[in-house]
Amino acid sequence: MLIPSEFFARPPEEVAVDLLGALVVTTIEGEETGGRIVEVEAYRGSDDPGSHAATRGITKRNATMYGPPGTAYVYFTYGNHHMLNFVCEPDGVAGAVLVRALEPTVGIDTMARRRTGRSVRELCNGPGKLTAALGIDLADNGSRLGEGRISVHYGERPPSDTIVTSGRIGLSAGHDLGLRWFLSDSDFVSRGRIGPVRHSGGRTTKGDPREAR
Repeated sequence: MLIPSEFFARPPEEVAVDLLGALVVTTIEGEETGGRIVEVEAYRGSDDPGSHAATRGITKRNATMYGPPGTAYVYFTYGNHHMLNFVCEPDGVAGAVLVRALEPTVGIDTMARRRTGRSVRELCNGPGKLTAALGIDLADNGSRLGEGRISVHYGERPPSDTIVTSGRIGLSAGHDLGLRWFLSDSDFVSRGRIGPVRHSGGRTTKGDPREAR
């Protein structure tokens, strides 16, 4: 059953937990691919130092995050990776949930073709990996879930004792907030480390979740 837009019209931390076990599906040029959500991160508004909304207002980049709930917020980062988020909160209020990892369930052969040489376990165990496997790109930014190429469906709810909370991954600020949730019994959770990301030169990178390949 398709998840309605009203589901997303809540604080992102509430939506994030309730999305665990849900199914993300894409239909692109007649090919259907998808998987079960096993890891998510919540991003709040301007009071969240790790959020794209932590600016002096609406910008070209974060405008979608202020849009109607149940919208896909897709952005491009680190020069070669797309990230899939679902817009939360009422229209005009910033909030989103980043989908960090999926357990592949639909169109695995198609996903494997898009990510040549990767094992099933490696197809979607990171935010950039899953968008590549599902064929998601900037063309999907701002699209309404269930009306464009991306849809989200109710799935089997995981047992509460398998849901683990932690800090977020790949941020220079706000990584210590407990706004990441994942399933402890899943082999498809990403392998990123919590804490600021540093390059070899010692410069701290601000902003986006990594380990996309």
